[in-house]
Amino acid sequence: MTILKGRTLITMLLLGLVFVSCTNNDDDEELLGNWIKKSSFDGPARSSAASFVIGSYAYVATGYTGDEYLKDLWAYNSDGDYWEQKANFTGVARSSASGFSIDGNGYIGLGYDGTNKLKDFYQYNPDNNTWTQKTDFAGTARYSAVGFQVGGKGYFGTGYDGNYLKDFYQYDANSDTWTQLNGFSGNKRRNAAVFVIDDKAYLGTGVNNDVYQTDFWMFDPSTETWTRKRDIDQDDDDDDSYNDDYNIVRSNASAFSMNGLGYIVAGASSKTIWEYNPTTDVWNEKTSLEGSGRTDAIGFGINERGFVLLGRSGSTYYDDVWEFKPLEEQNDDDN
Repeated sequence: MTILKGRTLITMLLLGLVFVSCTNNDDDEELLGNWIKKSSFDGPARSSAASFVIGSYAYVATGYTGDEYLKDLWAYNSDGDYWEQKANFTGVARSSASGFSIDGNGYIGLGYDGTNKLKDFYQYNPDNNTWTQKTDFAGTARYSAVGFQVGGKGYFGTGYDGNYLKDFYQYDANSDTWTQLNGFSGNKRRNAAVFVIDDKAYLGTGVNNDVYQTDFWMFDPSTETWTRKRDIDQDDDDDDSYNDDYNIVRSNASAFSMNGLGYIVAGASSKTIWEYNPTTDVWNEKTSLEGSGRTDAIGFGINERGFVLLGRSGSTYYDDVWEFKPLEEQNDDDN
């Protein structure tokens, strides 16, 4: 009996040490950031939609439900937290299109209609709720390209046309013309992510021939040059500020920027989100998305607020909308 009691006491002490150790680790690994569930998207659940932002409104169009390619357009009022249906996109229904906004107008082009890769291009005027077809994209027909606006010009680049691509084209809305740009030394890819900070675009992630891409780049429109930043797959042993366990590498992720910082979230059914500081060229992990892990979602920033919505996981398609609060502590009771 004495031996049994001794063993029991030792076991209890060991279990206590394990419990304390786990508790301390959990505290050490607590991440900052909180997710707030917003008004659900009013249209059908979908993945691979396109979006652009004008003022305090985000516009979401096209996409794929798992059964149907779409061409509807919805506007999200970020001040009132509600959705309004607008005039249907006038091109063919599609998924994996790209978009941006210039001078109060939205633009969508490229994509895949279930049979064809596309290169047509359209302008949306929110004042009269109309679409106008513009000059076709100057590159090859493709889908899963990135789209962004910096310096008053629009840009489409990368994607897939039967080959993985790395070319970029600039759109001038005043002349309705496309110009090919040179100088991007990064790898070919599709399903990359891009965000804009202080009129510079930051591009990374994506996949090329089933290989996730790890290079990360900044585009400066004033000089039309690309600068390689620190890769996202390994830390610098000489820099203690960099996270030793980060896992930013992925494809089909969503991205947005706010308050001078960039964010990449989800992708490949992940829930993790990473915050990029362009001043230090350092990434930090934040609280993971509180909704389901997903791929092919969209992200956008509106007036220094960041949102992630839609997407899919396997054959499940989502219509939920989440806002990220990077400076708040995670709260399980606010959704």
